[in-house]
Amino acid sequence: MIVLFIGSLIVSASYSMVVPFLPLFLEQIGVHQDVETWSGILFSVAFFGGAISAPYWGSLADRFGRKPMIIRSGIALVVTYILIGFVYNPYLLLLIRLTQGLLSGYIPNSIALIGSNTPENRVGFSLSMVSSATAAGGIIGPLFGGVLANWLGNRIAFVSAGVIVLLATALAIIWVKEVNFVPTKKRSSIFSAFAELKHNRSLMLALSLNLLTSFSIMTVEPVITLYIEQLSHSTTNASLVSGIVFSLTGIANVVFAPLWGRTADRIGFTRTLFFGLLGGTIGTLMQLPFHNIYAFAAVRFMYGAFFCAVYPAINGLIVKATAADFRGRAFGLNQTANQIGNMVGPLVGGVVGTAYSIHGVFWVTGTLLGIVTILHITITHRTTSTHSP
Repeated sequence: MIVLFIGSLIVSASYSMVVPFLPLFLEQIGVHQDVETWSGILFSVAFFGGAISAPYWGSLADRFGRKPMIIRSGIALVVTYILIGFVYNPYLLLLIRLTQGLLSGYIPNSIALIGSNTPENRVGFSLSMVSSATAAGGIIGPLFGGVLANWLGNRIAFVSAGVIVLLATALAIIWVKEVNFVPTKKRSSIFSAFAELKHNRSLMLALSLNLLTSFSIMTVEPVITLYIEQLSHSTTNASLVSGIVFSLTGIANVVFAPLWGRTADRIGFTRTLFFGLLGGTIGTLMQLPFHNIYAFAAVRFMYGAFFCAVYPAINGLIVKATAADFRGRAFGLNQTANQIGNMVGPLVGGVVGTAYSIHGVFWVTGTLLGIVTILHITITHRTTSTHSP
């Protein structure tokens, strides 16, 4: 867990040090019209690739282990990040982002490996530590990426992202040991994984919540950098200011995710998920009234303190709902659900931002998270009523 904690931190940092700044990078390579829409497409295309390929990689993980999938995805990230550093055409950038999504999977396979090698009464805490790692990367990445982009340019930032992912991959190769790996006894296909999903109601519920939640929060991702640029009233240090504000949500995650993990081990993943969704809904809507960069940053921190409970809780529900020899496919399906939400969300956010305003995107995000919270309460209540004597 320690090695994958460090690896997940590095991979998350590599993502957050470059991807949030894609809208600014687009302007540098000559895209000056419909930047919000272009940004939404660039965010979404990698998730589209991940949604298509994740069940296949999950099937291979159940046959050959999660460690080989971690190494494969790490090498792919190294190559694609470095290639982006040499791009001058938005269409070529789009193609590389698609390839990046098709070959992704470092963190989902790390979660699956840790979930299968952790005692039952420590699953919540262990998964929350992975969440803390990705959040810590979310702190370091924007700060480091913002400084690099500000001083040396976005191209150097992309190449640097590839170099640090190479370190994470080397750590996995040398020190990760998959002790409790139980290979599936029969060769499974993607279709058989979906067939088994139909008979696992708890897993299907967890995946549905992941998809809807990812869709909700990703509507705001393509435009938030542009919004921060507006609030700071300057384009001179836009990357640096955006990096600092982005990092605050990650700081909240690092501080509060372990606490939510212990809470989940005590009260259960279902209740923990409710508190995270409710806090995320309120925190998103509270970002609307503020037109000052400092007040906006403070609300982003409060939002992160609650929302960091959501994804570890969903991952915990998946671990509880699946057998060890199906867990690779389960987290592959989970990644597909996550990537579909991540794919559609930025498209909707980009279109809303272009057609209406960035404030309209925040309204959409908050409303969607509220709907997900209500659905979670309703479905949980019905499930409890069905199983009660």
